[in-house]
Amino acid sequence: MISKKIIQKCKLIKLVITDVDGVLTDGGMYYSEKDELLKKFNAKDGMGVELLHKASIKTIFLTGENSKIVKIRAKKVKADDCHINIKQKEKIFSEICKKFNVKPFNVAYIGDDVNDLKIMSRVGLTACPSDAQKQIKLISDLKCEKEGGKGAFREFADVILDSL
Repeated sequence: MISKKIIQKCKLIKLVITDVDGVLTDGGMYYSEKDELLKKFNAKDGMGVELLHKASIKTIFLTGENSKIVKIRAKKVKADDCHINIKQKEKIFSEICKKFNVKPFNVAYIGDDVNDLKIMSRVGLTACPSDAQKQIKLISDLKCEKEGGKGAFREFADVILDSL
């Protein structure tokens, strides 16, 4: 059951930022001698992006990894923006809010590891996959039942959409 407090936060959301590895993927990284080769994404999460768009909620992919694959996936699912190789995600947050004309309380973020802690402390609504690190679970408004790469983003999107 989703609390009234979370439902109220969901009603204010205009933009969803998602971490990639460990949220949109299972965190696995496949490398060859030529660099990163594969990442596995979940089609349900891609549909989550599409459903958010239909509700006029923007989506952004934000990762600390320098991954061309993430840019390709973001383009395929029509994410509104994609930032790769961002080691300190909180430092780009003000720029994102300005670009999309939103206040921090209008932003939701889903992350899974300690590099997401600082940006998560600045947004209006937070979530994490069920297999997120303990520190992230402690600060998340919503702890998804699904693991990263297995529909956690879609689950989060559905909670937001069901609250509208």
